[in-house]
Amino acid sequence: MSGPDAAKAAVFVQSEQYEGTRIKGPDFNEPQTLESLLQSYERIGFQANGLARAMELVDKMRNWRLSDEPVNPDLQTEELDPEVRANTRCSIFLGYTSNLVSSGLREIIRFLVQHKYVSCLVTTAGGIEEDLIKCLGPTFLAPRGDFNQDGAGLRRRGLNRIGNLLVPNDNYCKFEDWVMPILDKMVEEQETGDKVRWSPSKVIDRLGKEINDESSILYWAHKNQIPVFCPALTDGSLGDMIYFHTYKTETPLSIDIVSDIRRLNDLSIKSKKAGMIILGGGVCKHQIANSMLFRNGADFSVYINTGQEFDGSDSGARPDEAVSWGKIRIDGESVKVYADATLVFPMLVAGTWGKAHWAKEEKERK
Repeated sequence: MSGPDAAKAAVFVQSEQYEGTRIKGPDFNEPQTLESLLQSYERIGFQANGLARAMELVDKMRNWRLSDEPVNPDLQTEELDPEVRANTRCSIFLGYTSNLVSSGLREIIRFLVQHKYVSCLVTTAGGIEEDLIKCLGPTFLAPRGDFNQDGAGLRRRGLNRIGNLLVPNDNYCKFEDWVMPILDKMVEEQETGDKVRWSPSKVIDRLGKEINDESSILYWAHKNQIPVFCPALTDGSLGDMIYFHTYKTETPLSIDIVSDIRRLNDLSIKSKKAGMIILGGGVCKHQIANSMLFRNGADFSVYINTGQEFDGSDSGARPDEAVSWGKIRIDGESVKVYADATLVFPMLVAGTWGKAHWAKEEKERK
């Protein structure tokens, strides 16, 4: 074969016959609804396809019932009852980092808890306190949404920066005034009467009860008895308040973290089907994934974060790494969407829970 012919053969390698999903984006020559736009994501490619896959898995979590599975005659008696089987759902474990509650995702998470669309929450200290603080004072967007605010200048003005969000320091002063009397009551209940043994989830439930504000995630978690776990409860302003409180009382508040790890792991073990939706990384991601280990892994998993795996961090790890640990089942379904959760989580909820919720409301109106 001559040189030019060899070069041509190298460039134009014969293709095998291939059939698959054809890439095709939305055609804006035609009007697009939110639903049609989201449906087009499965054919756009790259991370758009990841979001489409995430919506598919969330719908599987939402719609699964034990009655979908073949009857196992070795099951306990109540699990053979058709009504019980039809009402046994997939447990959905939602995890998120604190910055997402500082952002407008707070209202989306509140919607999911308000309507009992998730089984439990796992977050960090900021995910607790920022929800409560927003009931006492607002968080603001920096001018033009700029991340480039001068830290020294903000400090002199009493403004705290979270990315391109600004939180007045007075909000934390209001939080201190609100939470200190509650801590006093909790210590009293710890020492007298029933001698309450506080755990992080019990503390959070009490704060949700006390805030009595329907804009709050924790208010609805208390009202609907959805447990909220926070293994690092002291790593934030709430921890500062607990620290200050130790100097105001002879007996400090005692918080038992062991009972919560038992409660979370037991919730995982007892789930007939379990799904993880984790926004961000760190302790909230690992705490949920580790609880799945005790049931031989999650059945469905959706990760949304910007972390990379190359530093060996759990935050950036892909789902396949969790499979190796037994935190996602070998035959489980999973996806990682490499994106800022504030960009994609609103669309994920709109295309799944939101769509079903609005359809149900429309049907009830008719």
